[in-house]
Amino acid sequence: MNRENDNQYNEHPEGRQHDTNEQEPAYMDDQHKDAESIEETPPKYRQAIQVEEPIKEQQPPKQKGKVWTGFVSGIAGGILVLAIVAILVFTNVISFGSNTASPSTMGTNNTSTTESSNKTLATQTSTQNLTSAIQDASAAVVGVENLQQTDLFSESEEAGSGSGVIYKKENGKAYIVTNNHVVDGATSLEVTLANGEKAKATLLGTDQISDLAVLEIDGANVDTVATFGTSDDLTVGQQAIAIGNPLGAEFAGSVTQGIISGLDRSVAVDSNNDGTEDWVTEVLQTDAAINPGNSGGALINANGEVIGINSMKIAQEEVEGIGFAIPIDAAKPIINQLEKSGKVERPYVGIGAVSLDQVPQVNAQQTLNLPEGVTQGVVLAQVVENSPAADAGLQQYDVITKIDDQDITSMVDLRSYLYSDKKIGDKVTVTYYRDGKKETTKLTLAKDQTAQSEQSTQQQQQ
Repeated sequence: MNRENDNQYNEHPEGRQHDTNEQEPAYMDDQHKDAESIEETPPKYRQAIQVEEPIKEQQPPKQKGKVWTGFVSGIAGGILVLAIVAILVFTNVISFGSNTASPSTMGTNNTSTTESSNKTLATQTSTQNLTSAIQDASAAVVGVENLQQTDLFSESEEAGSGSGVIYKKENGKAYIVTNNHVVDGATSLEVTLANGEKAKATLLGTDQISDLAVLEIDGANVDTVATFGTSDDLTVGQQAIAIGNPLGAEFAGSVTQGIISGLDRSVAVDSNNDGTEDWVTEVLQTDAAINPGNSGGALINANGEVIGINSMKIAQEEVEGIGFAIPIDAAKPIINQLEKSGKVERPYVGIGAVSLDQVPQVNAQQTLNLPEGVTQGVVLAQVVENSPAADAGLQQYDVITKIDDQDITSMVDLRSYLYSDKKIGDKVTVTYYRDGKKETTKLTLAKDQTAQSEQSTQQQQQ
């Protein structure tokens, strides 16, 4: 073994990498030069050299495939982020504050912001329209003062007040509908317009049963006329606004808002305050506040159209928010008749009667001699001469139990059937009992030629 070669390689400092191309120092001896001239080192010595040399970590070769993979991944990530942002925008999670067009305002499925804006605009428009409708209708609502003179030497004083609605202006005159009880007993009437102007009013006609009356005034200062709507297609829950003068002129033009609480409510009316119900009227029920002085005023819808004439309010301590109005479709024909003829022409029979349950039981048994099963009907206390009843052969103490197929238990039933379902000239079949025997007769309804509206506490006329 050649140890000189070993010594030659051991002379290199530890950790220094041997380089065969490096120039040897000048002081190197010839022996070393000879060793350098050897072209090939035996394998065993080469192995020794490799062991003693410090091992240098090899750098992994650069791979071009990884570079392209990173580049593609970056592009894919960017596309994913853009897709997520687009989804958030289109679902309105992200919105743009500027006025420029953006995806949130362009997609057909993005309606949240638009609907919100539309709702706000619709609410503002609806409120403006309602305010305008109320203002227009209020201009046609007037105050009505009932002036009465107690004696010849005293001046007329206000005995009561209410409201009215100007529904027509023609030939220099204006026409007002109000309640009968507002003008009842008046020696003169005065109307206060919405603008504060006052005018004397002429009473054209009244109807006690419907509680309606029509007045006429000079139309020179009248600028607004109410628009009649319809009450036949109303629904419960629909908006209703009452306009009138509660508690007199001090609160003129007051407006209260509510809804239609009920339709076709039947309310019994004692028109002459005798303690007996004279009539059952069909009215609208509303929770819009109707106070004393509101009577005769307008009940309007959201369009400002009159759908009812305020008439009655239940005034009981335990009841609040229940007011009534005459449906305008029921009031229209009555208003027309009052304006033209001063009264309402209804079918006339020519009788005065009381309900059977008002007759003492002893008299019913001894005088009327009714069968045990007959407990309801009306007893004729009077039959007017030359009337339809007299022509049909009806007599005093006859007990009417039916007209046509309609059971009659009271004068309210009789009037309701005749006034609602029949007209002048119609023929009806009357079923009655006379001296305990059941009879029928034909009767032709006539036009009332007499003042048959007067009633007493003992009998009511029809």
